[in-house]
Parts: sequence; C-alpha cells; structure tokens
Amino acid sequence: MKKLAFVATSALFLLSCMPPGTGSGEGGTAFSAILPFVAIFALFYFLIIRPQQRQSRERKKMLAEVKRGDSIVTTGGIYGRVINVDGNDITVEIAKGINIKMARSGVSEKTDSGAAEGKSKGGG
Repeated sequence: MKKLAFVATSALFLLSCMPPGTGSGEGGTAFSAILPFVAIFALFYFLIIRPQQRQSRERKKMLAEVKRGDSIVTTGGIYGRVINVDGNDITVEIAKGINIKMARSGVSEKTDSGAAEGKSKGGG
C-alpha cells in the first residue's frame, strides 16, 4: 500500500512539472488541468474512503451478530460476557455477579472466551 501511494504521488508530481501547452492547443490544457484533481480523488478513494467503508460494514455486521454468551471488549476496554441482548441494549457480566447494561454500539470487538477469562483472573 505504501509503494502504491509513493508511485501515485510521484506520478502526480511529474504531471504537475509538465510545461503547459504540450498538448494539442486549448483542449489539451483544459484536460491536463483537471487530470491531477481526478488522480488525487482516485488516490483518496482507494487509500482512505474505500477501506473506511469496508471497516464500517464489518463493524455493523459484528454488532448485529452480538449474542448471548459472546465474550466482548467494550470501547472503554472492559472485558465481559454478554448475558442478555434486548434490541439496542445489552447486559454484560464483567465479574461474577456484576452486570452492566450498555448500548450495543459500546462493543469494541468480540473476543474468544479464553482471553476474557484470562484477563479477569489477572493472567494477562
């Protein structure tokens, strides 16, 4: 990805160094004036916008699939296990007998059950 960004920025630099009017009159200069903007937009799309859209889609899918018994990490860094799902709210057990009710959007990631157990026992 870094090599692609380097090549793209190098190409844009070289395009901006070309003298004006090397094309076929006025039509060539208008196109060459717009070309760097199109290239920059394409670069931003493939390096920033597209990956963010994919990450957002994956997060929405993960939040929709949270179910009872899943081990999770909250956005605050608290490890716990989901004990109840009620629409947009979930109840999470963070220690034996200690439950918190939180919004589904507060889930940062799903973890394997061993990691949550190890963290709660002080093993990590």
